Amino acid sequence: MSGHSKWHNIQAKKGKADAARGKIFTKLGRELLIAVKQGGPDPAGNSKLKDVIAKCKAANMPNDTINNAIKKASGAGNNENYEEITYEGYGPNGVAIIVQAATDNKNRTAADVRHAFDKAGGNLGTTGCVSYMFNKKGVIVIEKETTSMDEDELMMLALEAGAEDFKSEEGIYEITTEPADFSAVREKLEEAGLTFAEAGVQMVPTTTVSLDEKGQEKMERLLERLDDLDDVSEVYHNWE
Repeated sequence: MSGHSKWHNIQAKKGKADAARGKIFTKLGRELLIAVKQGGPDPAGNSKLKDVIAKCKAANMPNDTINNAIKKASGAGNNENYEEITYEGYGPNGVAIIVQAATDNKNRTAADVRHAFDKAGGNLGTTGCVSYMFNKKGVIVIEKETTSMDEDELMMLALEAGAEDFKSEEGIYEITTEPADFSAVREKLEEAGLTFAEAGVQMVPTTTVSLDEKGQEKMERLLERLDDLDDVSEVYHNWE
């Protein structure tokens, strides 16, 4: 996994988030809804909700918006039902792609995701066709400019909290954990006053694929099409 390449992707996503913040918040609101429906509105007893809240904060979602979404999701009259679905497929030059969606209409979402792949020259595959090329990991990204803590101090804090790996890249620190340890590590870092550019359990590729200029253009189009779909919450890939 290339931290620098990944950070470039995060920066691009952040730029897009600034341009379409309402859409990003709508997607995060669905994740809050699913977490509340599965485990209740109290983050103290719902670790999934706690992790989604951290993801919302990393995306600069206001606390009032988060709290209102949780209240709405836990309200007696809320009949919205979304389920999480994962799609797998291939982009140009065999780039492996995993798409996570939250939907109230599986047929619509499947058709939309398939159309996005087809239009960009990719192929939607079967379950399991690319997921073996990824590991599920907790990932926390901290921009260096947001903390006065030095690298060694932050690394020791993260590792003592249970982190698996710590990397210093250009402009950022990247901390990885086993999924089961993610919440505990994140909470320790939050208690130390750290803020995150990204925080969540993600699919991290074990190998990467490089693309020529034409392939890069196709891949960027595919990622844009997938990001534009309301039902798509996350897209992971092994493009370098």
